[in-house]
Amino acid sequence: MLRSMYTGISGMKGFQTKLDVVSNNIANVNTFGFKKGRYTFSDLMSQTMQGATGPIQNAAGNPTLGGRNPMQVGLGTTTGSIDNIHTQGNRQTTNRPLDLAIEGDGMFATAESVDGDDNLATDADDLSFTRAGNFYFDDNGHIVTSGGRYLVGRTPNAANDGVTNQIGRIQLPDDAQSFSIGGDGTVNYVDGDGQPAVAGQILLANFSNPEGLNKVGSNSYKISNNAGELNGGIVDYLYVPGEGGAGSLFAGALEMSNVDLSEEFTEMITAQRGFQANTRVITTSDEILQELVNLKR
Repeated sequence: MLRSMYTGISGMKGFQTKLDVVSNNIANVNTFGFKKGRYTFSDLMSQTMQGATGPIQNAAGNPTLGGRNPMQVGLGTTTGSIDNIHTQGNRQTTNRPLDLAIEGDGMFATAESVDGDDNLATDADDLSFTRAGNFYFDDNGHIVTSGGRYLVGRTPNAANDGVTNQIGRIQLPDDAQSFSIGGDGTVNYVDGDGQPAVAGQILLANFSNPEGLNKVGSNSYKISNNAGELNGGIVDYLYVPGEGGAGSLFAGALEMSNVDLSEEFTEMITAQRGFQANTRVITTSDEILQELVNLKR
């Protein structure tokens, strides 16, 4: 069989996968905090028809024949990478106090596992990370994601006028009259007596290689072996907003998806035409095979 047929098949598969990535980007164009994907190609091993040769010299050391380059035939393409592009998305103002946007690096940390003292079990495997800042209150006043996971931060001290280094859930008491969230993540509120108090401080997880995180759905990521986690924060890679390379928080706003529709439509056209061109390679190869079969009648 002709090499070109299998080369064309590899190209079709590559453009199919590229279209999968593009379609996922377009589907999430309105997903808060979504980071777009990018597909790249890589060529397969080439078949060497003739190796390279250097210049030929006579006994006197003078060249009598120049060198020749190798002759190779490529055997197609494969997936080079599928990247997560963690560029900043635009901010959308909502004026909702529980909507938070991160300006700069970092992610919100969320968890489910907490112990009886309302603190996280020690650098917990349950931690996941997100850029989607649309948060809510549960029945007990805890700040949670739309999926019910607890937002992670520093817990308040006994006097409720500051925070400790304990990491756990952030809870607003039932008698709170109002609350606000500062750029450093501090959750302030006015208690039932009209006195200012602190409910906790939101922390951000920061990684040297956020593109190495694993997507796990629901706008969330998990740590992988190549996330390049940074140590030295409040707890390992958890930092106060504005410190340790982590960005600042903006209340009353959300980070939009970083998907550019004009770019995605262009990539979609490229994938379509690339796929179409590879099908032409296969049909042309088939016509050649048909001619070979017709040699004997």
